[in-house]
Amino acid sequence: MHDDIKLTVGRATRVLAERILPAVHPATVPLEVAAHALPGEPIPPAEGLALSYSPCEVGTPWGPAWNTTWFRLRGEVPAEWHGKRVEALVDLGFDVNMPGFQCEALVYLADGTPVKSINPRNQWIPVTGETVEFYLEAAANPVLLDYHPFLPTQEGDIETSSKRPLYTTRRMDLALLDEEVYELALDIDVLLELQAELPASGPRRMRILQALDDALDVLDLQDISGTAASSRDRLKAVLASPAERSAHRIAAIGHAHIDSAWLWPVRETIRKAARTASSMTELIDMDPDFKYGMSSAQQYAWIKEHRPEVYQRVRKAVQDGRFIPLGGMWVESDTVMPTGESLVRQFAYGQRFFREEFGVECQGVWLPDSFGYSPALPQLIRRAGFQWFFTQKISWNQVNKFPHHTFLWEGIDGSRVFTHFPPMDTYNSQLSGAELARATRQNQENRLATTSIAPVGWGDGGGGTTREMAARARRTADLEGSARVAWEHPDDFFARARSELPHPPVWVGELYLELHRATLTSQHKTKQGNRRSEHLLIEAELWAASAAVRAGFDYPYEELDALWQQVLLHQFHDILPGTSIAWVHREAVAAYARISSAALAIIDSACRALAGDGSQPIVFNAAPFARHGVAALGAAVADIPGPVAPDDFVLDNGIVRVTVSPEGLITSAVDLATGRDAIAPGQAGNLLQLHQDFPNMWDAWDVDRFYRNRVTDIRSIDALTVVDASIVVERSFSRSSIRQTLSLAPGSRTLRVEQEIDWQETEKFLKVAFPFDIRAEQVSAETQFGYQKRVTHTNTSWEAAKFEASMHRFVHIEEPGFGAALITDSTYGYDLTRDADPSGVTTTVRLSLLRAPRFPDPATDQGPQTATYGLVIGADIATATAAGLDLNLPPRTVPGHHGVDPLITLDSESILLSSIKLANDRSGDLIVRVYESQGRRATGTLTLHTPVKGAATVTLLEQPEGPAEIGSSGEVALSLTAFEVRTLRFTR
Repeated sequence: MHDDIKLTVGRATRVLAERILPAVHPATVPLEVAAHALPGEPIPPAEGLALSYSPCEVGTPWGPAWNTTWFRLRGEVPAEWHGKRVEALVDLGFDVNMPGFQCEALVYLADGTPVKSINPRNQWIPVTGETVEFYLEAAANPVLLDYHPFLPTQEGDIETSSKRPLYTTRRMDLALLDEEVYELALDIDVLLELQAELPASGPRRMRILQALDDALDVLDLQDISGTAASSRDRLKAVLASPAERSAHRIAAIGHAHIDSAWLWPVRETIRKAARTASSMTELIDMDPDFKYGMSSAQQYAWIKEHRPEVYQRVRKAVQDGRFIPLGGMWVESDTVMPTGESLVRQFAYGQRFFREEFGVECQGVWLPDSFGYSPALPQLIRRAGFQWFFTQKISWNQVNKFPHHTFLWEGIDGSRVFTHFPPMDTYNSQLSGAELARATRQNQENRLATTSIAPVGWGDGGGGTTREMAARARRTADLEGSARVAWEHPDDFFARARSELPHPPVWVGELYLELHRATLTSQHKTKQGNRRSEHLLIEAELWAASAAVRAGFDYPYEELDALWQQVLLHQFHDILPGTSIAWVHREAVAAYARISSAALAIIDSACRALAGDGSQPIVFNAAPFARHGVAALGAAVADIPGPVAPDDFVLDNGIVRVTVSPEGLITSAVDLATGRDAIAPGQAGNLLQLHQDFPNMWDAWDVDRFYRNRVTDIRSIDALTVVDASIVVERSFSRSSIRQTLSLAPGSRTLRVEQEIDWQETEKFLKVAFPFDIRAEQVSAETQFGYQKRVTHTNTSWEAAKFEASMHRFVHIEEPGFGAALITDSTYGYDLTRDADPSGVTTTVRLSLLRAPRFPDPATDQGPQTATYGLVIGADIATATAAGLDLNLPPRTVPGHHGVDPLITLDSESILLSSIKLANDRSGDLIVRVYESQGRRATGTLTLHTPVKGAATVTLLEQPEGPAEIGSSGEVALSLTAFEVRTLRFTR
């Protein structure tokens, strides 16, 4: 029997490939081809259509990397084809069978109407009428993701890429489509894939195989067209046999997860979005059941601006309920590294765009491909008004299999959000038989849940759903032995899933991805730019709002919106994590420079408006606590003291004392009030350590655990000097050099380390280690609006897998009675190890500083780099929080006439201000957001020092939630649970 199965499958497979598929287009005639190669950047379609075209033979090389060639195709449909289905077939020279990662084109009619895109799995163009004239805007994007290993390449930047043509056209023909043969090919394809997943000798499989034999027996291989209908007749019965009542239900949604930048620059994503949207609206017109979902308001905005003709089709399809905005975010952002305010703006700008453009608001957050998910996210999702969360990335875990597919995800504050992972483990489903069987087999909630989601289509580089995938959906809608497939809005799926699982399992804490851990470190300048931009924009809003209320300042709504949108774009999950080509990061660094300049200009103008004309040094304090004698969120005439002078390489300000060894290392860091030394006996802190870093795969993404097996302690020193009341340590190692400036401010617990590196390493990982004389069973790492606790042991595989973890501005370590913290201004990764000997337990915390992967950017982080971090001695969680804010929101001095009273004051130790701004609707109302920062219930009073008409609590999107009582003196009583975020709106 086994031999009979192999014979039938082998026969059907060969006949399909060698006879049936070639007969789908039984007759072709060549088109007349002309071309115009552009030497520089892309041009608008109207200009492309008006170019002068020169004759071009098929088989001619075209397209240096990142260039555009416009092709013009002309022809006449042969008279004998009139009334039949005709297509143009175009092969631009596709050299791998994967859309989105090579050349592709958008097709236009002569009048500028967009038709659809061309890519390796979508090479056809519909022909209507008897005269053909098409224009193809063809992008020569180089293949950068082909075979493993990923080799370093200079093709990832137009400044270094080759000028030789990359592609050679293979065909540009008119073709007759034999629809019966095409449908036969699809029938056989679906049945071959289905039978492969069925029990080896079960009756259903045997009947499918018999039907395939019967169909092939009547198929004349020399007359495929003439016998295709008869062959299909032999398959009707097995294709019509309905699915079992218990068959798993697949909620399919068309999908093309288009990375907003990755192995292509942002400018190419703009065209990718338009190309994919054109093809998806074409498929919507062809298939009455098909529904397509697209996330990222930014990509809709790009299409609207750059391809308005495509956008018109998108708008109509959205209105018809067929083209579905998903996710409610500006982009599919990283969720681990952005601040809480950034995630709020991702939701606010995304939902506002969808509401204003289409009259819809997304009900769920759609993030299939980000690299882990912050435990602060459930609260933010719910407080932004979303009902569900979707991802699949955790299926990529290296070690531990996640135990649920449909569950409640609980965050740091206790908020829960209904969450689904597709059990077919992909966001690029082809609706193959193997994928449908996998979804059925793997669904962890099969006892109660009957359904799961399938995002269907070519993604990452775009392309989307093909007509072949849509054909598979039709055949598997109700097919015995298969899961049942139906195109469905994700909202409808989640409603059904909730009804099936009224008491779903609960997962508490972060969704840690056991992969791509190095994304916390790669491309340091991108991360540094993000951190600085976030804080500058939050500060710009604070002073602009204060100046608008107090001094009649013209609040720069449009400019702030534009700046925030740039920051949000660069938080996309292949930009901020540092996993894009050199071109992307070069442009990101330039964008951050522009953002910084513009934000500083807003800050300066607002502060000068508040301080008045004068020459006194007015210190503005944007932190939510007093500094240097300046009230929180206010300004005063003040001086910022310089650091304390060292005495024989000892820094002592009466609160802490730090000793620096002749090697330039910290051998002691004493809290003078308790006498406790934070540094473990006989060890040294601020020790730079260099590792060999060559992961098994995904260079910029991954760091594998074995990197720890080889380490070099950097102890050699070039110079140890005192310069301007600071200790300066200079070292050289390998091909790199580093200069560290250690300082201690009066009244501070923080030893500050300002670092300049000329980084010239390859495939290395630089860390800085602090061995603490602290027996801690857990550490607390800041995340959005709070912190998350992580254990210091590796009792289970789940803990052992977290050998590289995330932080924001601080990581805090504590035992009863004493603690310490590390703070940073631009790094996000850290690790820790725990060692014990008879004298006690040492917990070593290391900050991740720099990496040097070679793919996809062969010169990642090469050259000058800066960073500032600090050791906070004798720190509790409140001290660590304040120190992190102090480092990232430095006070600034502006010449002026007088100080400025705060617009609001807070009298709570643990309730902190997150932001003050004017409302998004431009009403002039004041928005104030606070959060509980210490992980405990807290009460306090917020006092607003300006007259208002009323107060209300609102969502993160500034939509009404309920009234807030405000006293005659502007006071609002606050009562917050642990890590709760509260947003207030004051009507002016």
